[in-house]
Amino acid sequence: LLSQFDPDNTGYISTEKFRSLLQRHGSELDPHKLEVLLALADSNSEGRICYQDFVNLMSNKRSNSFRQAILQGNRRLCSKALLEETGLSLSQRLIRHVAYETLPREIDRKWYYDSYTCCPPPWFMITITIVAFFLYNGVVLDRFVLQVTHPLYLKNALLYHPQLRAQAWRYLTYIFMHAGIEHLGLNVVLQLLVGVPLEMVHGAARISFVYVAGVVAGSLAVSVADMTAPVVGSSGGVYALVSAHLANIVMNWSGMKCQFKLLRMAVALVCMSFEFGRAVWLRFHPSAYPPCPHPSFMAHLGGVMVGITLGVIILRNYEQRLQDQTLWWIFFSIYVIFVLFAIFWNIFAYSLLDLKLPPPP
Repeated sequence: LLSQFDPDNTGYISTEKFRSLLQRHGSELDPHKLEVLLALADSNSEGRICYQDFVNLMSNKRSNSFRQAILQGNRRLCSKALLEETGLSLSQRLIRHVAYETLPREIDRKWYYDSYTCCPPPWFMITITIVAFFLYNGVVLDRFVLQVTHPLYLKNALLYHPQLRAQAWRYLTYIFMHAGIEHLGLNVVLQLLVGVPLEMVHGAARISFVYVAGVVAGSLAVSVADMTAPVVGSSGGVYALVSAHLANIVMNWSGMKCQFKLLRMAVALVCMSFEFGRAVWLRFHPSAYPPCPHPSFMAHLGGVMVGITLGVIILRNYEQRLQDQTLWWIFFSIYVIFVLFAIFWNIFAYSLLDLKLPPPP
């Protein structure tokens, strides 16, 4: 094939020859993949296509040329939309539903629909939920949740406490403790309903990065802005995922084809506002264990900031190399600067400000 269409061994095929090849063998290709190849030809302004890009596309690899084709993907697609296809099995309808829930471009949805194999499954969000809900609260403590009035509430090795901030694991493990069944329940529901579909599309590496970055930003935000309060709950990670998803929908409003998107956004915002309002009320409510106050709400805000910066970039650039994105490096640098600032703040500011911290539990 290469000798036929590239006799000079330049490594490129002319767009004209490429189109003739598609016309000749198009019936043998998957119709969705044929649309991707046509988009590749339409997006190329130099009149030639890299042969290796063609091979990559045929072997389900996303090349730079394919990414360029997506960026030029406003053209009219030649066949019916994925949503109009009939005769799909239950699993195929589920994958199609996830594609329309999370991806704004039809060509991206079709690529995801064709290439998704559920291997690996969305293990990260499911695992973190099982651990949070069952393993610690159910097995170790013999109860599903600790209310803030429970005598064991502060006496555990997981929650973040300002007097124990030198124990670095607490900046992460506080997500496995929750201040009440309603706190735990809402976080579990949100991270399953939003996190699992996002992980199915973007993969465990990207979604776990956003989640953990939100968790760390949440505890560090508390250590900087609410220095005398403890922290519990996975709201930092959950709010990072949810805010990134909502921001992605807003930024791609016309392209998102999820059903009842306005109503669903309103419901998500109401639930987040209710949980955040409850956290603010609880923070200033008289504590059951004075002088230690109730948990801080600043972790929610830290998660939101991660979601609308790092999270949006990750969700917007579906399966693309983040290393090539300038805005990614800008937001990532800001996040690293904040983390370094918070570390130095924890080392020096507490002693310099001469704060009266609550006694260790």
